[in-house]
Amino acid sequence: MQIEFKATKRDAQGTGASRRLRRAGHVPGIIYGGAGDALPVTMDHNELYHLLRKEAFHASVLSIDVDGSKESVVLRDTQWHPFKQQVLHIDFQRVAADQKMHLKVPLHFVGDDVSPAVKLGGCMISHTINEIDVQCLPKDLPEFITVDLSALEAGQSVHVSQITLPAGVELVAHGEGDPVVATALLVKGAAAEGEGEGEAA
Repeated sequence: MQIEFKATKRDAQGTGASRRLRRAGHVPGIIYGGAGDALPVTMDHNELYHLLRKEAFHASVLSIDVDGSKESVVLRDTQWHPFKQQVLHIDFQRVAADQKMHLKVPLHFVGDDVSPAVKLGGCMISHTINEIDVQCLPKDLPEFITVDLSALEAGQSVHVSQITLPAGVELVAHGEGDPVVATALLVKGAAAEGEGEGEAA
């Protein structure tokens, strides 16, 4: 289900105008890209703050209603206050249905607890990457990508190339190599403790 929210066109610009907006509980932002011009907008801070706490808000095509006119966008940048829980500025980029887009998508790990690495090997699974860069058409964008760790054995790792991507989604590679997304680390003392318990029984 697409996330929809409202914004209002912002006429007054500049540092002073932005400061006044923030004092009144609003966040200045901008919508750019695509066929349209850059559009300065303002949004309700509390509504935006709650939306930003949803994982899907960061990795979905969103519908923004600006004074009754809807646009499809993705979140591109959020500026936070250095020490307050306050959003200072937000950037959205327009997306077109027929153009591939580039976005970071979160990884959801499943099967850790039933993997041989954990059940038999006394390992702890470390997630080294929690999101990956993908490219796809807006209609194919997944909210998240599942990484199945149920077959992971002690000492093994899962690499980016082993992740199963949904149809229409391509990986955007950065530099050389095949980064590790999760690895099974042996917990020190786990094997020895296991042996001790066996004898006591």
